[in-house]
Amino acid sequence: MTNKISRAKNFIEEIIEKDLEEGYVKEVYTRFPPEPNGYLHIGHAKAICLNFGIKEKYNGKCNLRFDDTNPETESEEYVNAIKEDIKWLGFKWDKECYASDYFEQLYEWAIILIKKGLAYVCDLSPEEVSAMRGTPTVPATPSPYRNRSVEENLDLFIRMKNGEFPDGSRTLRAKIDLASPNMHMRDPVLYRIKHMTHHRTGNKWCIYPTYDFAHGQSDYIEGITHSICTLEFEVHRPLYEWLLEAIGLPHPRPKQIEFARLNLSYTVMSKRKLLKLVQDKYVFGWDDPRMPTICGLRRRGFTPESIRKFAEIVGVAKRENVIQLELLEHCVREDLNQKAIRIMAVLNPLKVVITNLPQNYEEELEAINNPEDPTAGTRKIKFTNEIFIERDDFLENPPKDFYRLYLNNEVRLRYAYIIKCNEIVKDNNGNIVELRCTIDPASRGGKSPDGRKIKSTIHWVSAKYYVPCEVRLYDKLFKSEVPDEKENFIEDINPNSLTIVTGYVEEYVKNVKPYEHYQFERIGYFVVDPDTTSDKIVFNRTVTLKDDYAKKLKKTQ
Repeated sequence: MTNKISRAKNFIEEIIEKDLEEGYVKEVYTRFPPEPNGYLHIGHAKAICLNFGIKEKYNGKCNLRFDDTNPETESEEYVNAIKEDIKWLGFKWDKECYASDYFEQLYEWAIILIKKGLAYVCDLSPEEVSAMRGTPTVPATPSPYRNRSVEENLDLFIRMKNGEFPDGSRTLRAKIDLASPNMHMRDPVLYRIKHMTHHRTGNKWCIYPTYDFAHGQSDYIEGITHSICTLEFEVHRPLYEWLLEAIGLPHPRPKQIEFARLNLSYTVMSKRKLLKLVQDKYVFGWDDPRMPTICGLRRRGFTPESIRKFAEIVGVAKRENVIQLELLEHCVREDLNQKAIRIMAVLNPLKVVITNLPQNYEEELEAINNPEDPTAGTRKIKFTNEIFIERDDFLENPPKDFYRLYLNNEVRLRYAYIIKCNEIVKDNNGNIVELRCTIDPASRGGKSPDGRKIKSTIHWVSAKYYVPCEVRLYDKLFKSEVPDEKENFIEDINPNSLTIVTGYVEEYVKNVKPYEHYQFERIGYFVVDPDTTSDKIVFNRTVTLKDDYAKKLKKTQ
């Protein structure tokens, strides 16, 4: 029997297991709480894998809760996209919840804070509040409205709810500590006025709780035991705990734990920046394969398994760092290597005429669909006297270490024969338009009948039996490893992030369906794009075959 090697527990799992051992919780209950104001990206995928992974590991529960407290930027489109992404990643939530489900309860708890003298209605504008906030070492200047009576605050807050005041004219603020070194504790805003239609509650409310007021209380209502957030919310934790205590909510209460968010090289993660890319048409949409969104990665050809594996390898840390894009690409290569059907495609065709075969010669050969998966079987391909090879596989004046096709040299055609170039045909401008070659009839299947060494094998497609396809070659969207550091990240966009070519692909692809994965032999992994129709097949390049991360991994072993 072999022992299963398990990874070391991360610090969040250590906290959870201690809470279970000490009886602080009986069942682990987490949640994934996105705001429906955009599409999820690879950073969210890490948080999804973490929260739902904890559910699976500890046989607990995990809710999907939409933090829909800002009607200005939220919509059902984003809600539906988020649900689809989580399902595609392979996770199921126990309850589908919305912060807006709790608006009535949150309002009642705000009333409690006012009655306790722990919240007040403030007439200062956001700009005035900011000017009076002080610095970490200089206390904030008190609002002139900080000492309003409980009765006046109750009256004003109720009138805020009833819609008597315009947007931005008043807020409800907590009364905490104006000298706190934590700026989030200096009388933070709990409610603001927004006269606009909410995607779920319509026009019932014109005051909306802030994230800080809704988050901890929503966790409490749902019975969440461990509220796992990214590191930027660490400074919000004292307020999270203060509100639960100030309202007087009995124990047990949820425990907030922070971990480092995912930063990926050559990528921006800010929703604001991603929205700019979409709105200003630097990309085709949220699902553009150059985007780090989950729907963009899916369209690029990434698999749920590869993203989950990526999240597992990255792990959970307390300090932020930049994860190399090559790791994500390595994960999808490893997955697709096991799954993808191998086919031959030529993206920059050069015609080859085989002169020692009759005109209109045809022969059927057998090709392996996936050497990593014996159950994938084989397929038939047609070999004819005219074929296409990659133009890069031929050089008229090759360097010493070039082992592919050149005049009077031999190469092996994948699954077919050894071929020798005898003549180069050029047009009037001196461009090579055709090669005239011969095959060794005794080398069927690529074998060397007399034992001579053939140093290279190249791919090909029949010039008679192929399908022209649109092939979209995607590269990094940004030129710099950390585009967020640029003063204007738009100026860092890679102008060569997309190249579109017409590829000649073997007939096997005639009946492909969107999101099917293939390896173009010697070229890379590709996926069928949903733009594909009965008249036009479109492939997106997921990744090339070159695996830089695997090379780095070998050096460290």
